[in-house]
Amino acid sequence: MTFLPIVARELRVASRRRSTYWVRTGAAVAVIALGTFFFLMMQREQRPPNEIAKVLFGILTGSAVLYSLFSGVGSTADCLSEEKREGTFGLLFLTDLKGYDVVLGKLAASSLNGIYSMIAVVPMLAVPLLMGGVTPGEFGRMALVAVNTLFFSLALGIFVSAMSRSARKAMAITFVVLVAITAALPLYALWRGYIGTAKQVEPLLLRPSAGRAYFLAWDVIYKTKSGQNEFWRSLATTHALGWLCLCLASFTAPRTWQDKPAGDQRLHWRERWRFWSYGDLAERSAFRRRLLKVNPFFWLAARARLKPAYVWAVLGLTASAWAWGLAKLHREWLDLSMYVATGWALGLLLKAWLASEAGRQLAEDRKQGALELLLSTPLTIQQILRGQLLALRRQFLGPLLVTLVVGFVFLLAPLHDPEMDDDGRAAWVSFWSCGMALLLADLVALYWVGMWQALTARNPVRAVAGNLLRIMVLPTVAFALLCLVCALWSIRGEDGPGWKFFLGWWVGLGVATDIFFSLAARKKLLTQFRAAATQRYTRRVRVPKYSMAGGGLPPIIAVQKGSCE
Repeated sequence: MTFLPIVARELRVASRRRSTYWVRTGAAVAVIALGTFFFLMMQREQRPPNEIAKVLFGILTGSAVLYSLFSGVGSTADCLSEEKREGTFGLLFLTDLKGYDVVLGKLAASSLNGIYSMIAVVPMLAVPLLMGGVTPGEFGRMALVAVNTLFFSLALGIFVSAMSRSARKAMAITFVVLVAITAALPLYALWRGYIGTAKQVEPLLLRPSAGRAYFLAWDVIYKTKSGQNEFWRSLATTHALGWLCLCLASFTAPRTWQDKPAGDQRLHWRERWRFWSYGDLAERSAFRRRLLKVNPFFWLAARARLKPAYVWAVLGLTASAWAWGLAKLHREWLDLSMYVATGWALGLLLKAWLASEAGRQLAEDRKQGALELLLSTPLTIQQILRGQLLALRRQFLGPLLVTLVVGFVFLLAPLHDPEMDDDGRAAWVSFWSCGMALLLADLVALYWVGMWQALTARNPVRAVAGNLLRIMVLPTVAFALLCLVCALWSIRGEDGPGWKFFLGWWVGLGVATDIFFSLAARKKLLTQFRAAATQRYTRRVRVPKYSMAGGGLPPIIAVQKGSCE
């Protein structure tokens, strides 16, 4: 029997995917663009070359480590749980395959793009080394930290996936665990040292953190008395945790794919959670009658009454953190950068959350085969779209209004500052006004594109990713490239464009992207909804070009599933 047969198969399949080649090219281009932009910005300030190399190396390596840290959330956190939901995971264990065969095979399939991206990025980190100011030891240690962090993140993601069935829960748990190990444990250790309960910061809580290894990799820290030993201990701890996650995933995968009956305690908590989410029988009946009178799909998408409460809870936690900072720092907390960071975080939260909810109901119904039953009812396409819109309005309208009020308060807060001149006030008002308008435009576009992606994407996770890529990532990348071109133009010594130029392009790119994709998605939803809903039963088969010289009949391009059996 071939050693690790699934790994060999998955690598052959991945070698035929276009994304295998384009992802690593895109990663290298992104690092080159990011490095060039910051290099030109610092060169305009006429800094010494060694200082420029040091700062540039820190930015590039920090970005690489951050990418590695969260790669497991998008790459491996749903690779095994997806197989469980589709009912194909248990079939693998009817053969001679072992748990490690399946785990390593899915790891190879899911993490190949991330590994190739890291391979493309690491040589780019050596550019500051050629400029001076960065030693070969620093470059080698930073490369080890980035690769080791990627391994740990991917291993943790596949372990959580082996224990889960839901894509959302698997990705959320992976993200929370990564944040806890990387940030929460070190902050807890620092807090204990600050209040005096621990004589020194406990190293056991700091060593698993990728940020700790990144900090110790610099020569200034590494060459101290204890820095070298602590660096290798931190690196070894993270690496060992990665292997531990792989071993646990290999052990639990053959034992967690079955649908096991829930125990009494689990059934008790499940029933209690259902009561909190949906209410008792009388409340569910009243809620159902009230929503069915408005729109049947509205009730289908808004049955969980706690969904709006989740958004309000997150806003409450943000407000509590803001109040804590204001109580501790007083006037120092009321800074322009804090206003911008808070507004940006709230807007990003609403956009990402709405993107995940916009087509969730349709994507899940399509995945489970319930969408065809829905389309066999007297419901029209317009009623389905309006029902989803009402559900989103019920969940996000209140938090959106609060966010806009907060943005308006941030707009007015610094206007009476005597240190701000008239041009600064005009720029501040224009920035916040355009930002709030763009927030509304993005939310509308995320609704339309999210609904269409739910009908065409392979699974709900890809539907959300495709939605965010079109509406949020694409205009951001285009604006970053524009800033890079302006930075290159400024090398000639001429003054760059003013804030009105960049503000206009920022808003223009965002609005143009929203209009283009939302109108295209709306047209397709109204005209191709039923056809798109049945596409999951059709697969495309790639065949070589038909040659009349060879004789015979032209090949069939599209075949129905099961037509060849």
